[in-house]
Amino acid sequence: MNTLTADTLFDLKNVSQPLVVSDKYFYLETRTDKKENQYVSSLHSMHTGSGERVLWVDEEMNPSSVKSSPNEKWISFIAKNKDKKPQVFLMPVKGGTAFALTEEKEGVSSYEWVSNSSSVYYQTTQKPEEEQDTSEEEGKKDAVKPVPITKLQYKMDGQGITEADRSYQIKKISVAAKESSVVLEKDRPIRLQYVSRDESYLLYVDKLNPEDEWVYGASVYEYDIAKKSSQLITKDIPDGSFSFETVNESETHFLFTGNDFSHAFVTLNSVFLWNREKRTFKEVSVEDKYAGDLIIGDFQQKVKGFPVKWLTDDSFIYPVTEYGKLLLYKGDIEGNQSLLVDKEWHITDGDVIDATSVVVTYSDLTIPSRLARLNLESGKVTDLYNPNEAAEKELTFSKPERFWYKGADDWDIQGWYVPPIESKEKHPAVLYIHGGPQVCYGESFFHEMQQLAAKGYGVIMLNPRGGNGYGQEFVASIIGDYGNKDYEDLMLGTDAVLDNHPEIDTESVFVAGGSYGGFMTNWIVGQTDRFKAAITQRCISNWVSFYGTSDVGAFFVEFQLKRDVTQMEDLWKMSPLAHAQNCKTPLLIIHGQEDLRCPQEQGEQMYTAMKKHGVDTKMVLYPKSSHGLSRAGLPNLRVARLNEISSWLDKYQ
Repeated sequence: MNTLTADTLFDLKNVSQPLVVSDKYFYLETRTDKKENQYVSSLHSMHTGSGERVLWVDEEMNPSSVKSSPNEKWISFIAKNKDKKPQVFLMPVKGGTAFALTEEKEGVSSYEWVSNSSSVYYQTTQKPEEEQDTSEEEGKKDAVKPVPITKLQYKMDGQGITEADRSYQIKKISVAAKESSVVLEKDRPIRLQYVSRDESYLLYVDKLNPEDEWVYGASVYEYDIAKKSSQLITKDIPDGSFSFETVNESETHFLFTGNDFSHAFVTLNSVFLWNREKRTFKEVSVEDKYAGDLIIGDFQQKVKGFPVKWLTDDSFIYPVTEYGKLLLYKGDIEGNQSLLVDKEWHITDGDVIDATSVVVTYSDLTIPSRLARLNLESGKVTDLYNPNEAAEKELTFSKPERFWYKGADDWDIQGWYVPPIESKEKHPAVLYIHGGPQVCYGESFFHEMQQLAAKGYGVIMLNPRGGNGYGQEFVASIIGDYGNKDYEDLMLGTDAVLDNHPEIDTESVFVAGGSYGGFMTNWIVGQTDRFKAAITQRCISNWVSFYGTSDVGAFFVEFQLKRDVTQMEDLWKMSPLAHAQNCKTPLLIIHGQEDLRCPQEQGEQMYTAMKKHGVDTKMVLYPKSSHGLSRAGLPNLRVARLNEISSWLDKYQ
């Protein structure tokens, strides 16, 4: 048997986006390609009876956003054309070659079928005429142009500068004639979500108040195509943020997920029912639980999460995050609720087969990814395909231990301990703090944690207050109070693990984390010297500068810390940088150079402070890397990052 390494990333695959079409399950299979340094996917089908697998679209096309036309004549997906622009492609279900339906210069971001399968509505952007053809200008010294900024929100992590002189369009194209026309156009990003069966209206997401850029949030609008007029569907919940999910067969009841923003960023999402005829909008999911998936990991690619789906014309299924698990609930239009499935796993995607069964992709602590059929009545899981069957026979995985402990104020806090694969006395351990903080560790495969366990480190994974899956009070408890009770939870959790695992060397305990976990790592080394060394990644060190430089800075600071730019003294006291003079713990700083969520200057400030105070430090910057480097960054840089972390830990052994 072999142990997992950083390079094992190239040996494992995941499955996603299962789709039920007649007697077949379609799904994507994705792997990390070392030679091409990218993630590549292929589209397959499995016959529901014989289990026969068929390749439909190969890795060269690298498909995503797989759908079926309502008449099940076409399989559709988004792939890049010869100009490297994403377009909508169609492939006949009865067999034949895939072809591009759209030919947009700026590409296509999303699409929806019409009910009779004759046309597709899709989203694209349009540049001004003078900007459309700049190929002749490229390479000239004067080709670089200034970028004027006038809006509050002008950039987005993973995208770069978003403010530009362009229009955002929803267009319609005929499958037979391939003729397109503009249906709706805005000067700001919008998101198409649904086209009515008679094509009289469509649903799209837009800002709650496009005229006031300090109003945060977005919701769903109904657009009358003939009258060219829009109305906010969720006007009875004026501050709420919502997204359309699905409509029943009768097209009378629509399901949405979202919240009333009563607790700002940390308000739990629920499922809401819209009766279009009566124009009523009400909550129909279980109370005090998050409707959706907030379990984090670093392995899955091109997953969408288990969807909200109708089972019958008046009942539906939806996911809930609770205690690090992804549960499935059943609801109906009367508001009745029942728990269908409660297992120690992470359902990463799915589709409804019939009223009693679904097809899912899932993961757990030691299973990277599988395709399975789930019986909703018995809870029986039947594995259909394991893309890592051969690899799993050659690898040894650590089996994490689940536990609960008492945190600050005697609160019950959940955690997992990933022991070293090779058990030995006096082994080192790492307290690894998750980001968010409104997410959670859970029953999902984590490549990095397994890699650390294979190298002889125990890994402590805790869900301190501020994380999700434990109710509204739990997740909202650190608002305006970062670095207080959440810090206590983490220290008490570390104590609990050390008490229960005397084989851990108490003199060789490390701390690491990213994003919020990077903030907390920075905070910890300014509060205590108990850790041998630390690793802060995509961190926050200075709330004052974060307010003005992050793509979400102003909103995040005001909603999360309950402070604004006029309260700089308070923001400074809450900043790890203000306590840098107390730091003695060796600190590795890892940051993506294109991180716009926690900008590079946050890591740089911490690095300079460590230098000033004589702390052993090192900063490693990763080019072409946004905030999601550890999960979806360039594969070679992900491996380099893992090796950098291991080297730093080994240095202090």
